[in-house]
Amino acid sequence: MRWDKNILSPRWGNEDNHTPERTMIRAFQKTDLRRVASVALLFLLATADAFRTTHLPAPRASPTTAKTTTKTKTKTKTTTTTTTTTAMRSSTGTGGAGDEPPVTHVVVAGAGVIGVSTAYYLAKNFGVATTLVDPTGTIAPAASGKAGGFLALDWNDNSPALGPLARRSFALHEELADDLGADTISYRRLECVSVPVGENGGRRPAGRKLEGIEWAEGANAMGDASVLGGTRTIAQVHPKKLCDAMWERVLELAPESKLVRGRVVAPEDKDGDAGADAAVAARLEDGSLLEGDALLYSCGPWTATNMYGTKYHSLVVPTTRVLHQCVFFSGLGDPEVYVRGDSTAYCTGFPDPPVRVAEHPGEEEVRPEAIDRIRESVRAASSFADGASTSYLVLGDDGDDGRQAPLEQACYLPGTADGIPMMGRVPGKERTYVCAGHTCWGILLGPASGEAMAHEIAAAGGRGSSQPFVDLGMFSPGRFGRPLELVPAFGPER
Repeated sequence: MRWDKNILSPRWGNEDNHTPERTMIRAFQKTDLRRVASVALLFLLATADAFRTTHLPAPRASPTTAKTTTKTKTKTKTTTTTTTTTAMRSSTGTGGAGDEPPVTHVVVAGAGVIGVSTAYYLAKNFGVATTLVDPTGTIAPAASGKAGGFLALDWNDNSPALGPLARRSFALHEELADDLGADTISYRRLECVSVPVGENGGRRPAGRKLEGIEWAEGANAMGDASVLGGTRTIAQVHPKKLCDAMWERVLELAPESKLVRGRVVAPEDKDGDAGADAAVAARLEDGSLLEGDALLYSCGPWTATNMYGTKYHSLVVPTTRVLHQCVFFSGLGDPEVYVRGDSTAYCTGFPDPPVRVAEHPGEEEVRPEAIDRIRESVRAASSFADGASTSYLVLGDDGDDGRQAPLEQACYLPGTADGIPMMGRVPGKERTYVCAGHTCWGILLGPASGEAMAHEIAAAGGRGSSQPFVDLGMFSPGRFGRPLELVPAFGPER
């Protein structure tokens, strides 16, 4: 990520925190015509949607969806904290009618942080069991298990949609740490800084400490570090450990819950009618039918045809001691380093252009050249001018020093044309829902999104108000002005 230290504005996403405009500018800067062509289409789609939302009359709100409000695509960190209350009001128009059958079991396609969070709050707040369906048969096999786990309280405050959701979710992460155990999920508060670095000129003399950096004491810095957040506003969790622990709690709270290995190919009703209005069952690829009282699609970039995925590679390396400071380098490829409490560091950068994802979850190809690029970029950014490494990161590629060998991985971060997640009921389908497209903030926003979806689903069965904390109207799946086309969960048929 490259940061402008004057306005603290990200020019490129952490894992996928980028607007289409910034993506397009970055593509032109790199003069990569294929990249330009790819993101230009995304830019045009986002521009059209923004024009429609801003200048055309809003669609009439359905009985189960709050009115859609104007969206923002700005995704910068602001220095002034102002919580927008628009998206925090309770939605009173989406509660279930008194004669609606109750929701006692929900089928969820996708076992990532969104699906697991929804299952957690369904079980915790309503005693509702969940059947998770995932083609790998495991929890968090894709981005939710391979993310950095970086949590920021106020970096989305300038977005009327994302700001309140992020603040609610930041608080929920602390509650989850209390419930599940901070050590169990590797939750902690820490600091985050931005450091400008460069290959030529402006370097500090070898051996001279770089003020403000805990673990890169004499880096190729061209200026002092800028503090992006402290322990009040920055936290961290291990995404895979979080998802596993939440699912274990679900099994305790709602023992009828289960994880099924499979691939949802179509929503149907309990009689096998794929065209019915109330699709409360899921047809799997093997022909079997999973019944429930509601169906949620939370399949990341494999959820709907209007979604894309941005592929990121990451390298998890050992550290010589526990570190407490995440660093975003500006320059030398803008590598990002998220240190963890288990004496490891998560290093990432250099995202691919956004695409319609063809690879299957858990089977993403890890390109060696992409991993090498991250390793060399981090090494260059955290070394002295004379090339001597002063970092506490162990960036070797073989583990011959007796420490754990680095973990090399890749995943796709899901997004929509306007950068806002889709959350809510699928237009034209009763009790069929979608929740996907959280970009690089998926781990941060996961708990609040799951909580919101749990309340929305339970309210369809007449249990409580639909949204005590978040107005899902701002995330309406129908806001793009065209029918939402769900794809067979997790990509094309094999």
